[in-house]
Amino acid sequence: MRVSLPDRPGVLGQVARAFGVLGADILQVTVLEREAGRAMDDFTLSWPGGFGADELRERLSVVPGVRIEGVWPTREVPGANPDYDLLGHVASDVERAFVTLVDAVPDLVSAEWAVAVDSVTGAVVHGSWQAPGVEAMPDLTPLRPSSFSEGTLHLLSLPVKAAGLHLVVARSEGPAFHQVELDKVVRVVEIVALLADTAAQGTVA
Repeated sequence: MRVSLPDRPGVLGQVARAFGVLGADILQVTVLEREAGRAMDDFTLSWPGGFGADELRERLSVVPGVRIEGVWPTREVPGANPDYDLLGHVASDVERAFVTLVDAVPDLVSAEWAVAVDSVTGAVVHGSWQAPGVEAMPDLTPLRPSSFSEGTLHLLSLPVKAAGLHLVVARSEGPAFHQVELDKVVRVVEIVALLADTAAQGTVA
């Protein structure tokens, strides 16, 4: 759950108590930003009954100034390090570096699917298991890393110049991708590209 709240002492405790009343366990809190007197936090929650987004908004409205920006499911395991796991898999089989990247990157940002698109033709080269079955993507490939929305579909898009590809990551549930999420994927892609390039140079030598 992404929550915008006043950045002042005691508010986070009020939110935590509200979750407790709902029977929810807070498994993880990620601070996305703090500016202009407000904070934006992602809460990873677990509770048996579950509530719809509208009911959650209503129940948390008892905390003054709190807004729910989005509620969506995640496969992320709190306390795990999927980015490290991804890089470990890439390092162990660099010939499949970009296939591994596409398969694993959705879990880094609680997304649903990802595809690698040929930068020249727009053809889909590889898709993660939940990716839509399309042979080509519409023009969702800006020249620099960016996050944007197409209707209810939220997207991250960034070039992978070393491979002549463009990576597109998507989720249709929850809020638009935050800059923190985009920055995380950019850093991971840079390291994957470096590992693949280093291995290729070693093979040539």
